Amino acid sequence: MNAPDQGRLEADLAAPRIKRLEAVNDFVIKFANVNGSGSASANELFARSILRMGVPVSPRNIFPSNIQGLPTWYEVRVTEQGYLGRRGGVDLMVAMNPQTWDKDIKEIEPGGYLLYDSTKSLLPSKFRTDIHVIGVPLTEIATTKFADPKERQLLKNIMYVGVLCAMLGIEPEVIAQLLGEQYKGKDRLIQPNLEAFTIGMQHGRDLRDALGLRVERRNAVGDRIFIEGNAAAALGCVYGGATVCAWYPITPSSSLAEAFQKYCSKYRVDAATGRNRFAIVQAEDELASIGIVIGAGWNGARAFTATSGPGISLMNEFIGLAYFAEIPATIIDVQRGGPSTGMPTRTQQSDVLACAYASHGDTKHVLLFPEDPHECFEFAAAALDLADRLQTPIFVLSDLDIGMNHRLCAPLKWDETRRLDRGKVLQADKLDASKRFFGRYLDVDGDGIPWRTLPGTHPTKGAYFTRGTTKDAYARYSEAGPDYVYNMERLLKKFATAKKLVPQPIVRRAAQRTSFGVIYYGSTSPAMSEALGALEARGVHMDRLRVRAFPFPDSVAQFIAEHDTVFVVEQNRDSQLRSLLVNELEVDPARLVPVLHYDGTPITARFIVQAIAERAVGSRASGVGSLRAVAGGQDRTRNSGGD
Repeated sequence: MNAPDQGRLEADLAAPRIKRLEAVNDFVIKFANVNGSGSASANELFARSILRMGVPVSPRNIFPSNIQGLPTWYEVRVTEQGYLGRRGGVDLMVAMNPQTWDKDIKEIEPGGYLLYDSTKSLLPSKFRTDIHVIGVPLTEIATTKFADPKERQLLKNIMYVGVLCAMLGIEPEVIAQLLGEQYKGKDRLIQPNLEAFTIGMQHGRDLRDALGLRVERRNAVGDRIFIEGNAAAALGCVYGGATVCAWYPITPSSSLAEAFQKYCSKYRVDAATGRNRFAIVQAEDELASIGIVIGAGWNGARAFTATSGPGISLMNEFIGLAYFAEIPATIIDVQRGGPSTGMPTRTQQSDVLACAYASHGDTKHVLLFPEDPHECFEFAAAALDLADRLQTPIFVLSDLDIGMNHRLCAPLKWDETRRLDRGKVLQADKLDASKRFFGRYLDVDGDGIPWRTLPGTHPTKGAYFTRGTTKDAYARYSEAGPDYVYNMERLLKKFATAKKLVPQPIVRRAAQRTSFGVIYYGSTSPAMSEALGALEARGVHMDRLRVRAFPFPDSVAQFIAEHDTVFVVEQNRDSQLRSLLVNELEVDPARLVPVLHYDGTPITARFIVQAIAERAVGSRASGVGSLRAVAGGQDRTRNSGGD
């Protein structure tokens, strides 16, 4: 450490006017790097090391849409209590990017810490007076120790991991083990990385007293696994019986199709012949992708595509065909910020309405809202069942926060006695035994779901013409109004049947009776769980309902009716779930108060607490009527740029 920085550190330690954050296994650390600098693997190594010590972590990678050169951040929530949502604020900033220095410094909590590369001296005006500054000349050390310029940059990242491990008390043996696993089969890389880590540790030991944050070994992880939502969804497709995947690369869904290919190559290859028992097609665009999926579904295969918002826009015409011709298809939409190209590498719950009513004309589609990788696995498999059972497109609405970030979740389990639900499919013997002429779109069971046949089932019976135009119950072309109305009303009946088949909402009651309720879904769930505890501590008690699917089961309307005020928390600008609730359940819009966060970063517990507490406390003082008036006017709880 050079003299000016050593002096600043000594001043920090001696100055009583600066408060000092002190915490064990409960803090937020954020890394500010340059994309393409090799920092991602080092930052993930750091997060995994704390996890290996039995302390839950929740990391989030915030990266640009270019390959290299722009800013990137990696935020790690360390939380022995197991909170997996973003808290808001940063306790320790590792600032390695001069481009974003000023912005990064602002995020640090008063009394928090700044770790930076002090090779080049900075003016005092570049620092805040209410935080503790720790400088380590990382570039200077790397230049001295390592000759290769490219190697220096990569190993500099490992050095700051070493510094942090020494200051925080992370066991070096854990890092050594992780490096061995990371570079298994590339043994020549292990030694220089261990050397860089050890160098960082040596400098970090001298600075241990400068940091009031600590990591101590615990046993708080349990049997939970650490996995990305996209990988979990891909496994769900494998276990759910998907044999066809057609896709076009688009952030943030590409890794889902790639994971499916990896798992199929391991589990779907005939051991005797070596032949693949799967088909994966990277099509020329998203429209072609969904066309392939629909063709495979019509032919009896279980098929899916993975995409994001722009892909949904392109797929609309074929989605309408699958809805009206009643062909199974599963669409996994890993949502990102829109519209247009929008924010390709930022998260939002932005496609709820686009998917619910996809295509022109009157359509309504089944949506599933997973909250974490465990539900990505479950819902991907369930979507394939539902697509066959209901003979229609099924959407799984994940998002970038779930899909591309590692998350602790319950182990992925599969019931080996479970059988795939292929729905109403007539085999040849049933066709021979039936005295009724086969009607492809005939509602014989009263649930709106017709029977279907697959190509080649019978040489003379069960054939029909699949069309996107109007038809009668026997699949014959018809422009007669009654035939059109019959099919459209039957499709509504089928949609009503779906309410009992989709994952049901989860309701939890407050500790005491309350007139307040809150509805939320998807990736909002982790922050919501923490926020509700904080609100209760403030005396704001709320019943909660997590929506897991659309169409909404009857219990959702019942929940709303039980409360004077229901907050609807979501991550988009236009209150898309709230709009769906109002439109489908015909509830008083003033009863539903939108809480909106849409700057592209995952919602935080602090934001939710602040947004709800202000209105809940205000309503107790002035009555629910005024709260409803606020909700119906322009003063809506929203966030459009930070916490």
